[in-house]
Amino acid sequence: MIILVGSQKGGCGKSTTAVNISAQLAKDGADVVLVDADRQCTAANWAMDRAQNSKLATVHCVQKYENIRDTLLDLDKRYQHVIVDAAGRDSRELRTGMTAAHILLVPFRPSQPDLDTMPKMQEIILQAKDLNPNLSVCGLLTMAPTNPVVNEAKEAREYLADYPEIKLLETIIRDRKAYRDCMPEGQGVIEMDNAKAADEILSLVKEIF
Repeated sequence: MIILVGSQKGGCGKSTTAVNISAQLAKDGADVVLVDADRQCTAANWAMDRAQNSKLATVHCVQKYENIRDTLLDLDKRYQHVIVDAAGRDSRELRTGMTAAHILLVPFRPSQPDLDTMPKMQEIILQAKDLNPNLSVCGLLTMAPTNPVVNEAKEAREYLADYPEIKLLETIIRDRKAYRDCMPEGQGVIEMDNAKAADEILSLVKEIF
């Protein structure tokens, strides 16, 4: 299965989401490859750090830019799961990846600048579905406040109801320090001492699959 993690805006936790999904799947015994299609190389750097720790479950990683369609289709034949980290903008990698993916996961923060990207994102999705009608699209709230009094997550859900092409997941990824700490260690939060963050990623993986 090909899962493309992409959005039109940077800073929404896209790479963090992709590597944590990969770590969870690997920990569960799946054969997973992480495709870094973002020239910032955040996911690839994480994978290199991870490879230095033999105690961690293996996450294979390749880097591919521009037209990534054929690469994804080939990897899908050789791995159980292909997780793709695309650049946080309207890129060639995002558009070509959408023509091959089974699932597009769109992370976004519960903030107006992120929500403002949704009309354009839905337009891109509709164009991709002309070439890949079986593409499923899921929205994921990320970096949401941990304070239950803050209603940003609820407001974002109401806003996204106007975009039927994007199915909003029940799982919410909160703004936790653990997500920042895991990146330089080549780990997922499921391999660190933070039960709440680990439960969020486990919930996300279960909901996607």
